[in-house]
Amino acid sequence: MSNIQPRPPIVVVLGHVDHGKSSILEAIKDFKITSKESGGITQHIGAYEIDNNGKKITFIDTPGHEAFSAMRSRGARVADIAILVVAAEEGAKPQTKEAILHIKKAGIPMIVALNKIDKPEANPEKVKRELIKEDILVESLGGKIPSIEISAKTKKGIPELLELILLVGEMEKLEGDLEKPAQGLVIESYLDKQRGPTATLLLRDGVLRPGDIVGTASVLGKIKMVEDFQGKSLEMAMPSQPVIVMGLEKVPQVGEKFEAYSDIESAQKYISKKERKSETGEVFLIEEGKKVLNLIIKSDVQGSIEAIGEVLKEIPQEKVIIRILKNEVGDISESDVKLAKSGNAKILGFRVSSAATSLVLAERDNVRILNFEIIYELAQAVRLMMEKSVDPEKVKVELGKLRVLAVFLTEKNRQIVGGKVIAGEIKKGSSIEIIRNDEPAGEGRIINLQKNKKDANLAIKGEDCGILYEGNAKVQEGDTLLIYLYEYRKASSS
Repeated sequence: MSNIQPRPPIVVVLGHVDHGKSSILEAIKDFKITSKESGGITQHIGAYEIDNNGKKITFIDTPGHEAFSAMRSRGARVADIAILVVAAEEGAKPQTKEAILHIKKAGIPMIVALNKIDKPEANPEKVKRELIKEDILVESLGGKIPSIEISAKTKKGIPELLELILLVGEMEKLEGDLEKPAQGLVIESYLDKQRGPTATLLLRDGVLRPGDIVGTASVLGKIKMVEDFQGKSLEMAMPSQPVIVMGLEKVPQVGEKFEAYSDIESAQKYISKKERKSETGEVFLIEEGKKVLNLIIKSDVQGSIEAIGEVLKEIPQEKVIIRILKNEVGDISESDVKLAKSGNAKILGFRVSSAATSLVLAERDNVRILNFEIIYELAQAVRLMMEKSVDPEKVKVELGKLRVLAVFLTEKNRQIVGGKVIAGEIKKGSSIEIIRNDEPAGEGRIINLQKNKKDANLAIKGEDCGILYEGNAKVQEGDTLLIYLYEYRKASSS
C-alpha cells in the first residue's frame, strides 16, 4: 500500500453576518450526525466530520473571518475548500466581500451557497449577477465557480452541497502522507477543569496515536488520549481528521502548527526560542525598559512605502517601539524570511505576493507573514500587535462611600461597623480605605454585608447597612470608608 493516500476535504464556511453560516453548519450536523448517533458533538471541538455515502468531509466549525484569518495568517493552509454563504434575498454585503478576499488570499477553491431560498423574496439569479462585481462568476453564468441553492431551514440542497464538496475535493486530488510524522494545525484549545490542557488538532499528514510526543511553537507534551469529535477514544487518527487530545503541558495557541517528534529532546529543540514571546505568539524584544516590535515591510511601489512609513510614525510608541528592519519595494523573498527569523520580526506585505519558496521557508521557520490591500488595515494590525504585547493595567475603581455611625464589635483585625452609604454603592468583597480627618488611616476589605440584619451583596446610596470589616487599622465612629475594587484593563501601547 502506498504511503500517499487520498484524504477527505477540509471545509470552512464564510460569509456575511446573519446570512446563515452557523445555520448551514448546524443543518449539516442534524442531517448527517445527530439524527443517527447519540451524544452529538463534544463542545469546544472546533470541527466535526461527516460521512456522506462512505466518503468523509471535515468542517471547521468556526464560521467567522477572524478565526479563519488568524489561522491562515500564521502561514498555515487551514482548509481545502471554502463555502461562501450569501443570502438569496439580500445579496453581497460588506462581510461577503471581506470573505471573498480571505478566500482568494488563501488560494483555495470556492463554492457559492445561496442560502434562504425558502424565503418568498429570494432571488438567487439576481445575487449571482451581483457577485460578478466582486469577480465571482458562477458556472451557470459561464464561469468556473460552482454554486448551489440551499435552505438551512428546510435542509433543501444540503445533500447536493455535500456531493459538490466531494466533487471539488476529488478534483483537487487531496492527499496525506502516512509516513510523515503527524503534523497539522491547532484549531481549538482550552483548559478543561477535569482533564487539563485540551486541544483540537486537525491532521494534514501522518498518523497520530496516544503516546506520541507533540510540539507546537509554544508547548509540547506526550499525548495521553486521542478522541474523535464526539469524544470517542481512538487508537489512531488519520489525515484530515479532527481530534481532541490531552497531555500537553499547557494550552496551545489556536492557529499554531503542530508536529509529532521521536522524543522529548527533539520537541524541546523545536519550541526552544531565544526571543521572548507574548501569550499570543507575537515576538518582542526588551530594550531600555520598552518592548520593541520588529517589522519588515515589502510594498508594491515606492509611494506606498512612503505612505506606510508616515502612517506608522503617527502611532504612539511610548510603551512599544516600532523598529523597521527593512522597508522596500518588491515581493517577499527568502532573504526577507531569513532576516525576519534572525531579527525576530514580522513581515508585512502591501499589495505584493510571496515566492513559493518564501512561504515554505516561513512555514518551516515559524515566521509570520501578513498581507494587506489597505494601508489603514496594515496600521490597525500593527496597533493590535503592539497592544497585545502590553501587560494589562491595574486600575483602582471607586464604587462608593460609607459614613461610619457606630462600631459594634472589635476583635483582633476584625470589626462590625454600622453606617450609611453616602455615595455610589458598596459591595460585599470590596476593598476599603479608611479616611479620617481627610487623611488615609488604613486599609481593609468587606468580609460580609448586611441590610436589616440580613446578608446582602449590595447597598446603595441612602441605605443603612452593617459590614464585617477586616483590615490593618481600626475603624472609628465618624470615619468615611472609601469603597473600591481593582480592575485589570487592557493597556494602550501608547
